[in-house]
Amino acid sequence: MVIIQNSLKDLFIDEKLLTETLQKVLQDLGKSEYELLVRFVDRAEIQSLNKTYRQQNKATNVLAFAPDLPAEIAENILGDVLICPQIISEEAAEQGKNFTNHLIHIALHGVLHLLGFDHKKSADAAKMEALEVQILQKIGIENPY
Repeated sequence: MVIIQNSLKDLFIDEKLLTETLQKVLQDLGKSEYELLVRFVDRAEIQSLNKTYRQQNKATNVLAFAPDLPAEIAENILGDVLICPQIISEEAAEQGKNFTNHLIHIALHGVLHLLGFDHKKSADAAKMEALEVQILQKIGIENPY
């Protein structure tokens, strides 16, 4: 189940489309029984969280947090994906991308991090990007790279 928290009340975000798209992605990845929280935050909050958890004192477009539950608690929680719509909007404008498509791509990127994908090494980055492109193509979004 995908849960959206839009406390920013950002009206440019199509919450229904994002929810339906991410639910389909989770289903395709065999994770439809998992709970995913997508929360929209402002630039100051994402920068603070990035500094606290990644030791990088800068704003970023997305952060992903896996659940920190004891092993004896068997809950199907994939984790939380935090997104800064202001940064997504700026990136979309700079890169000539559609805001909604870019938002879906970045949300997917966060989900893949929760599933263990990373891009610290170039081989891992290539693998993650290829999967992103494949999934995005399946849902009708062209290659963002």
